[in-house]
Amino acid sequence: MLFVLRNTWALLLGLGLLMLGNGMQGTLLGIRGDIENFTTFQMSVVMSAYFAGFLFGSRLAPGMIRRVGHVRVFAALGSMISAVLILYAAAPDWMVWVALRVLIGFCFSGVYITAESWLNNASTNETRGQALSLYLIVQMVGIIAAQLLLNVGDPSGYILFVIPSVLVSLAFTPILLSVSQAPAFETTKPLSFRRLYAASPLGCVGMFLLGGVFSAQFGMASVWGTGVGLSVADLTIFVSAIYVGGLVLQYPIGWLSDRIDRRKVILWLAAFGAVALCLPVLMDLPFWGLVLIGAIGGGISNPLYSLILAYVNDYLDKTDMAAASAGLLFINGVGAISGPIITGWMMEGIGPNGFFLFMGLLFGLLAAYAAWRMARRPATPAATSGFTPVSPTASVVAVETAAMVEAEDARLK
Repeated sequence: MLFVLRNTWALLLGLGLLMLGNGMQGTLLGIRGDIENFTTFQMSVVMSAYFAGFLFGSRLAPGMIRRVGHVRVFAALGSMISAVLILYAAAPDWMVWVALRVLIGFCFSGVYITAESWLNNASTNETRGQALSLYLIVQMVGIIAAQLLLNVGDPSGYILFVIPSVLVSLAFTPILLSVSQAPAFETTKPLSFRRLYAASPLGCVGMFLLGGVFSAQFGMASVWGTGVGLSVADLTIFVSAIYVGGLVLQYPIGWLSDRIDRRKVILWLAAFGAVALCLPVLMDLPFWGLVLIGAIGGGISNPLYSLILAYVNDYLDKTDMAAASAGLLFINGVGAISGPIITGWMMEGIGPNGFFLFMGLLFGLLAAYAAWRMARRPATPAATSGFTPVSPTASVVAVETAAMVEAEDARLK
């Protein structure tokens, strides 16, 4: 691990700064939207727009990179991100924010694809799995640290929008200066959705539902917090708990899923998540109880993402794993677009606790579907691929790289 860190520290530092900037803007907009008196539904559309842009970016950015190269795409998209982060405060109109969120989602997708391809190129077959693990840790730590930075300024002013703009601008320095040559860029043509669904119905449905859960957590947590009157400090603690839970539980759940039927782990986790996230709807919990629920929600949704990727790969030939990952990422992105909008609609209908109820219902649907699929298909004799942790914020490059690592693990077994 130290060898990997020594060779990729500059790349990881740059990616960490990118996550600081992205993590700040997600929570900050929810707080500033309340100050600007935007409605819950308006903010849900704003938050959903990021995932629409990210999905478009995952489809279009590879072609841009092939046409003009990594460096030009990286510089152009990075400049646009810095500008957008400032424009939020300069143009506090929710429809303008929707357009800016589509644009910044597109840009972050392209930037992640470029940076992750460099990280992948800097790793060897022997170190690629460790590099992915470090990348996951950097992503989570970056988002958690971003919440702390929200306490250094007034969200009604400009300074909190300037900080992420500067961080994103600084992120390009270690990445561009640490890499002497841009890697060759190739993406895998995804499997058809029919073949993907035939290989794993649970994987396809699970990724769609998890897209809604994750986008609600990432996009609507701050909208919920302002709706219930949390202070900025309390809100940042709650959002941080979501990612701390995802970081802490990723590896224990992965270890467990490599030893027993993955569908059982999916079923148990989803059922537990459904019960836990419905508790705030049924009873009045103290703040630290809500923080615990947030940690449980993040601690289940983030590992489930990697777990479902590993489960689908158990039913595929290793040559199809990367193609399947690209298709699953698209399905997850479609689910993510709908998540904030449906959450906002529920919050307007039943109050702020619609935030928890929406995620609890999705976990419940996943548990029910997993139980049904277990009755329809026998379990695989044993896991044929390893569990490789991947964050839902990762681009198609990281997801396909995880599939390569899993394929190599399967070959060595």
